Amino acid sequence: MRVFAVTRPDLPPYLMPDRFRLDVAYFMTPGDHAGAPTLGPNEYWVREQDARQWLENLAVSVVSPLDAQHAAEFELTEEQEAWLQWMLDNHIEHIRVAP
Repeated sequence: MRVFAVTRPDLPPYLMPDRFRLDVAYFMTPGDHAGAPTLGPNEYWVREQDARQWLENLAVSVVSPLDAQHAAEFELTEEQEAWLQWMLDNHIEHIRVAP
């Protein structure tokens, strides 16, 4: 899986395992959030401040779509940590994923 920086076409894509196609949804900032760009197919927006927080905590908190009252937390994998660091190092928030 290749992760492209939409606003930084000069950067080569970041390589992630195929399962990242499903994982990326845990990291996306909702499109109705202030400042969210218009997204195309297979595009995601990950706010820099969220990426920084997840790296500091080494975990992501997710809310179940079936029960918004309860959140779960999962630890970042080494691949997810490295990807988030790439995002922060390059000031990337808008990405596109492709095989």
